[in-house]
Amino acid sequence: MADVEYLQSIVQRHADFPKKGIDFLDIFPILRDPLAFETLITHFVHHITSQTIPKSLRKKVDVVVGLDARGFLIGPIIALRLGAAFVPVRKKGKLPGECVSATYEKEYGADTFEMQSDAIQPGQSVIVVDDLIATGGSAKAAGELVKRRGGVTIEYLFIIEIMFLKGYQSLDAPAYSIIQNLD
Repeated sequence: MADVEYLQSIVQRHADFPKKGIDFLDIFPILRDPLAFETLITHFVHHITSQTIPKSLRKKVDVVVGLDARGFLIGPIIALRLGAAFVPVRKKGKLPGECVSATYEKEYGADTFEMQSDAIQPGQSVIVVDDLIATGGSAKAAGELVKRRGGVTIEYLFIIEIMFLKGYQSLDAPAYSIIQNLD
């Protein structure tokens, strides 16, 4: 697909960031380019409306969950285009009010995610969005939070997937990524 190749050509790689041995794939150049950013959002929305929603039980998306922090950059736009709510999942201690939490292992350490307890209602159809899936730990934790509140995750969306880590295998719903990084 031309849009996939286009987006892939804009992503930048930074060696040894955030620590030695990790190649960081930077999506910020996409966000700095209005045409690329629109291509990214349109690609996701087309995928959701043509593939995800028709296969879902309720035939709609009620909530888009964005993961701290890059999921906050694309999640609200996707939610707005779908007529869905946006719910942030943040690192522990960053949200007011009563929260539910889940601890997970990342590719370079442990962390805890939280979501406000009243953010998702039982039976709502949810899509979880983030910039990248590596080991799948953070996405899995978000899925656990959705499930604990009675929501149903119908898909996980990522801009980039680090294929060899097979993070999608730990998720409780299908995963879709625009760019599959093979190395």
